Amino acid sequence: MIWETLGAVLIGFAIALSAARWLPDRFPASSLTLATGPVAAVLGALLTRSILGPGHPVQVMVAAIAVGAALLSVVARPPRRRFRRPATPLKGHRTA
Repeated sequence: MIWETLGAVLIGFAIALSAARWLPDRFPASSLTLATGPVAAVLGALLTRSILGPGHPVQVMVAAIAVGAALLSVVARPPRRRFRRPATPLKGHRTA
């Protein structure tokens, strides 16, 4: 159990670190990102272990990756988009 937890922490930290490096504009608070990754991965690992029981280390690590990535996507900001100028109204049409 301790090795699965330690593995989940390392996986979560690796996911968070790579997310913060690849998408710095989407993850502006690096401390929040680096804290969310390991916590989410441990949560996914413990939840999977409690459902499947002992003896399934590969499935536990896969779940740690999936839950870690899913909860990091919740922390991410939406990408910034450039807004287009509104179209000018056609002649003869009323605007609200």
